[in-house]
Amino acid sequence: MKAIIVGGGIGGLTAAVAFHQRGWQVEVLERAPEFTEIGAGVSIQPNGLRALDTLGLGDPLRSGGLSDPPAGIRRASGDWLIRNDVDDLKRRFGQWVTVHRAALIGLLRAAVPAPALRPGTEVRQVRPDGTVHHSAGTSTADLVVGADGVRSATRHSLWPHLPGPRYVGYTTWRFIAPPRAVEGSVETWGRGERFGHVPMPDGRVYCYLLANAPLGSRTHLDRLRERFAHWHGPIPALLNAADAEAVLQHDSYELPKLPAYVSGKVAVLGDAAHAMTPNLGQGACQALEDAVTLAAAADTLGVRAGLEEYDRVRRPRTQMITRRSRQAGAPAHWTAPPLAALRDAALPLLPTSLFNRSISTAYAWTP
Repeated sequence: MKAIIVGGGIGGLTAAVAFHQRGWQVEVLERAPEFTEIGAGVSIQPNGLRALDTLGLGDPLRSGGLSDPPAGIRRASGDWLIRNDVDDLKRRFGQWVTVHRAALIGLLRAAVPAPALRPGTEVRQVRPDGTVHHSAGTSTADLVVGADGVRSATRHSLWPHLPGPRYVGYTTWRFIAPPRAVEGSVETWGRGERFGHVPMPDGRVYCYLLANAPLGSRTHLDRLRERFAHWHGPIPALLNAADAEAVLQHDSYELPKLPAYVSGKVAVLGDAAHAMTPNLGQGACQALEDAVTLAAAADTLGVRAGLEEYDRVRRPRTQMITRRSRQAGAPAHWTAPPLAALRDAALPLLPTSLFNRSISTAYAWTP
């Protein structure tokens, strides 16, 4: 049996590893000239680690990047809006890991046979019969996996008339700051903007910022330093230590619900199927879940029944998490002072159990 994977990111390479370990021939078509990742950090939550455990890759990742769950949310002044019981989260759900995205890509890439990797290959059309037209010719397979991101050529080939990704109204900056002691993984909310920092095992700090902005607008680091200069520490210091050349900015998109994740011999996964806002940090984890579930279903049940099962179990879950991610971040982007004041007054009064219920379904997944 042969599987063609379109896209060599986290979801695509995970699918390639999963199918390869089950004895399938795999071919990974990646548009970029090499299999790498120029992004910043990534936090893999307990459910994502369980997916990697099915491939024997969970412990290698844990060995280089153990981290704590989110400590909570602060106001720009530093006062706590939500404070989590970090030890309880680890006890209930398991460990978190924070690594550079390139490290995760490297781990996955090393588990795929080198001849199966075809960088510099741009996919132009995917047909439901398992035919893939690309810049190097045509390939066919028993099953095709579209893991080619938010602007997926696979998705567009299969459902050309469905709406594409929707800009959610805010843009995101990411960077890794030099080593510095910080108080855990904390997000801070202002009005229409927020800042998050996550300590990495080597002492560096993965930082991200989100702010309401017109689609396609770009803001330089100097402007961000001015904008957050009066927020609580260590936010100004982290921005001052950042390298302007290493700050990445991407607009944030969400994909409207697809009526199916499969068509013929083709399945889509990750951002190609359910691009979501970054508010829950579940984008990569859901791609990991997708990949191992798809490979197990197709290999165990056969392609046709396996794809039906993949769609049955993955579409409701990922669309639910997409919705919850949108809802979780919405109050941070309120700009009206009365609304922001109401939010800041109400959040500290909410019971911790309410937050735990809202995220437990994501963290508690098992293969």
